[in-house]
Amino acid sequence: MNTYETINDILVHLFNEIWELEEKAIISEEFKDITNNDMHIIEAIGLGAGDTMSSIAKKLNVTAGTLTTSMNRLVRQNYAIRQRSTEDRRVVMITLTEKGERAYRHHAKFHEQMTDAVIQSLESEELPVLLKTLNGLAKFFRNYND
Repeated sequence: MNTYETINDILVHLFNEIWELEEKAIISEEFKDITNNDMHIIEAIGLGAGDTMSSIAKKLNVTAGTLTTSMNRLVRQNYAIRQRSTEDRRVVMITLTEKGERAYRHHAKFHEQMTDAVIQSLESEELPVLLKTLNGLAKFFRNYND
């Protein structure tokens, strides 16, 4: 394989492997009642004061309607709660429960381990090249329009 084919092969397989490994790593016995997708919704909600459905949907690049089904399940399974804003009753804030916060931290730990594995394999002068490469890849995905 030439360099181009090798990079393409690595990227294609890496995305699939990350998705599969992440699912195995983060959907533990404690969190077996949710999906990998649910875990990413929990990540988008984040810790702290919470966020609105539309803000969470925007972070995930989905519609609020698409998010509603998953959010209903997360609320039913005690990972998240909905609360109306005291300032504007039309606004519904989503926050994580204690169980949701544990899931968030569990997921964050996997990401931390993944990032550490990459950084530890590099010399300090190689980090800027990796950052430039990953930023270029991220820019491609953010701007891709079929």
